[in-house]
Amino acid sequence: MNTKDSSDIPQFSIEPIGVIHSPYKQKFGIPRQPGLAKHATGIIEIYSKYSRPEAFEGIEQFSHLWIEFYFHQTAESEWKASVRPPRLGGNKKAGCFATRSNFRPNNIGLSVVKFDTLKIDTGKVKLHISGHDLLDQTPILDIKPYIPYSDALPEAQAGHFKHAPTETLSVSFSEHALEKIMRLSDQYPKLQYLIKEVLEQDPRPAYMKEKANRNEFAIQLFDLDIKWRVVNNQAQVIEIVSLN
Repeated sequence: MNTKDSSDIPQFSIEPIGVIHSPYKQKFGIPRQPGLAKHATGIIEIYSKYSRPEAFEGIEQFSHLWIEFYFHQTAESEWKASVRPPRLGGNKKAGCFATRSNFRPNNIGLSVVKFDTLKIDTGKVKLHISGHDLLDQTPILDIKPYIPYSDALPEAQAGHFKHAPTETLSVSFSEHALEKIMRLSDQYPKLQYLIKEVLEQDPRPAYMKEKANRNEFAIQLFDLDIKWRVVNNQAQVIEIVSLN
């Protein structure tokens, strides 16, 4: 918290309870909201201090969880009172607190994810989740159950988030890319689905979408470089390269 001109503001500290292992290795390509890529799996590894099975007793009764996390990659950046949400095309401004921008005073994020299973391995608690939008190695601050009767409010007003985003691009795969996916099927059984869900949302910056071009892009998922381009409103996956 910045207290240069606010010495009277109470101070407190928090520490992460765990970290997520995610296929998203870089910000580019991560869906802008959770639930848009249902095949994005992840594992929340709870740190030893909090890795007590009794702390998670009963969690299997819930299908979804709220995850509070820390935007660690932008932690050193100044917060912005006005931002340009991608949902508004990157051209219109909105107030920070009227968006889910990661440039916030306290860099705290909130996502609802699907809870798949709880595993305890040599005393370490690990939560397997899916449909998330979390960068690999994101610090996890808290976990709470999602409760439909209180958390789901269909009549709520959602401003510029009123409608769920629709798939912007169709996605095709080159023969070379499909062959690579087949070779990786044991290691990454849902890889093609994940790539498709990510690219359908058109992760390109707003200014690139206005231009008809064949520029090549790359998104890193797991330890793979997914190379693609957009032609006639179709994302064409050209090549998949192993980085290790």
